[in-house]
Amino acid sequence: MMIIRPIRAEDYPALYDMAVESGHGFTSLPVNDELLQRKITRSESSFRKEISQPGDEGYLFVLEDTDTGDICGTSAIEAAVGLDDAFYHYHLGKVVHTSRALGVYKTVDVLTLCNDYTGATELCTLFLREHKRLKNNGRLLSRFRFLFMAEFRQRFADRVIAEMRGVSDDAGNSPFWQWLEEHFFSVDFPTADYLTGIGQKVFIAELMPKYPIYVSLLSTEAQAVIGQVHDKTKPALALLQSEGFSTTGYVDIFDAGPTVEAKLEHIRTARNSRKLQVRVAEVSGGQPYLICNTDRQNFRASWTHLHVSETSEEVNLPAELASALLVSDGDWVRLARL
Repeated sequence: MMIIRPIRAEDYPALYDMAVESGHGFTSLPVNDELLQRKITRSESSFRKEISQPGDEGYLFVLEDTDTGDICGTSAIEAAVGLDDAFYHYHLGKVVHTSRALGVYKTVDVLTLCNDYTGATELCTLFLREHKRLKNNGRLLSRFRFLFMAEFRQRFADRVIAEMRGVSDDAGNSPFWQWLEEHFFSVDFPTADYLTGIGQKVFIAELMPKYPIYVSLLSTEAQAVIGQVHDKTKPALALLQSEGFSTTGYVDIFDAGPTVEAKLEHIRTARNSRKLQVRVAEVSGGQPYLICNTDRQNFRASWTHLHVSETSEEVNLPAELASALLVSDGDWVRLARL
């Protein structure tokens, strides 16, 4: 059975392996012992904290195969980004140049450096190991977060975002960054991406162009990848779009991958989720559902086939699933159609 749970200190070796496997462009999983250990410690602290509004909390989860004990993937939620470190984006906008005397009217695209997402909740660190990319594992690893956010609403902002990995090749070369590197930096894309991942962002403020960049001045290759996603990221983008996320013109400052956003109350899984009381009983057939318990520190989530009527206030769970979710008769669970 596949179960989502908060990460623990003993999961470090698996997290490190996933950081190596994730490759270039996966900023939130840098191959750095100290930083990965710090992520685990911070997550454990965040789950313990009693709070009434989002702050500098980071919730890191793992996908565990309970039959083997293998850690198969990870995903995370940042409660409020940019409160301690600047959270940079480019915003793709337009500038109009016009002259009535000459009869000239020209609209041009510009990229402007900004911190517009400060305070937003971010979905991040989604990685599923190659040999486990089957059945509903990917959807579980991404969408369970909306159940967690709906259940613990006060811990998250109204605005939810996700940065999509932009275009780069197998060696980690980004066409967009290559243009920036040539004109403003002497640092290659993998190095810049790694420095950001370990929190060393001062170079961005020091070297990034302070004024809007005219898109027409970029190389043809750089222009072509603005707002485009890496091939491996397309399924994740499609899933978020099905949940109600959309692009609003913000792109990553390194690879120009798009950032998508949605209001928490408009996210389909969160909006359609329900809380029902548990009855442990035999279950066969039914529709696929995401399901989680309501215990923050001992959070568990999974998916299964269930029979749930629109008017029911209870849900029957098989004993094995109830045990995996750490619930028993009379406890509450939150669920949504998968």
